[in-house]
Amino acid sequence: MNFFLDLDVARLSDSLVASAMAVLGLALLAYAADLALRHRRTRTEPATAAVLAPASIGSSHDVRADEHAAPETAAADDPNPVDGASREPERMTGRAGTSLSVLGVGLLVAAVIARGFAAERAPWANMYEFALTGSASVGIFYLASLRQAPVRAMGVWVVGLTLLLLGLGTTVLYTPVDGIVPVLDSYWLVIHVAAAIIAEGLFTVGFVATAAQMVRARRRRSTDSRPPAVDGASDDPFAKVAHNAHLVAFPIWTFAVLAGAIWAENAWGRYWGWDPKETWAFITWVLYAAYLHAQATDRRWARSAGWLAIAGFLSFLFNFFGVNIWLPGLHSYAGV
Repeated sequence: MNFFLDLDVARLSDSLVASAMAVLGLALLAYAADLALRHRRTRTEPATAAVLAPASIGSSHDVRADEHAAPETAAADDPNPVDGASREPERMTGRAGTSLSVLGVGLLVAAVIARGFAAERAPWANMYEFALTGSASVGIFYLASLRQAPVRAMGVWVVGLTLLLLGLGTTVLYTPVDGIVPVLDSYWLVIHVAAAIIAEGLFTVGFVATAAQMVRARRRRSTDSRPPAVDGASDDPFAKVAHNAHLVAFPIWTFAVLAGAIWAENAWGRYWGWDPKETWAFITWVLYAAYLHAQATDRRWARSAGWLAIAGFLSFLFNFFGVNIWLPGLHSYAGV
């Protein structure tokens, strides 16, 4: 491709990234407003219920009459209908956040494609490109999780983490489009790194969902006199998303580690050498394996297993940032 055309496409990619960050910034504000409205509603509903409780004490005839009331009458008489007009601002802000997230993720995907055309290779050969494609992966899997369960409340944290990663990528990690070192000029770049990017998106969604589930479970234990479920919060949609995300991500991460070992044998003549990148990839694998094992085998540890998932995500982040920037090794060429 012509050099000047490559430069124009690279600039287009950068412009698309900037546009995506602006749109995701608006999505963050919309999700923050949605979260604030949810919090205000959850605080006012118990107070309203407490005020109206004495009025509900009456004859058994009144109770039976209320139970057989028509649905539309019951909804109209409800002083704080959870599905009524009182939630309309919440619905609007939440939908706006999701719509803006879809647009922002679409712009990120377009930026990744443009970067690949400009570089004439897979667009994940350095830390900036990994951050860019990883951000798109996080957004895609977050939007997919919304179709799985009502977990829009974690949107503010997912979008916030995505913007943080993009901000670091465009300021600290940014690298102009250029060629790659010979060791990266391999089809294993597509296979190994693509698997790691997919795992990153799932791990991030799983991390946010796990943290949200743990916070919600703690609040339930402090406010609900009933004993918690054995598995922590089996009816919690965040628990469902967290478990499914990790369940899918773990074999993909396993494949990424194995593919990296095969690539290492092709490049350096050995499958495993306990290079810092390999070591922290293995630590991440062990932590997530322990998390899934704790959830699958011993229910008594299920409520504490979330800490293993959080530790696994922090290990994954250190493998990306810490190892590439601070720890010298054979993977140093993948740095900034």
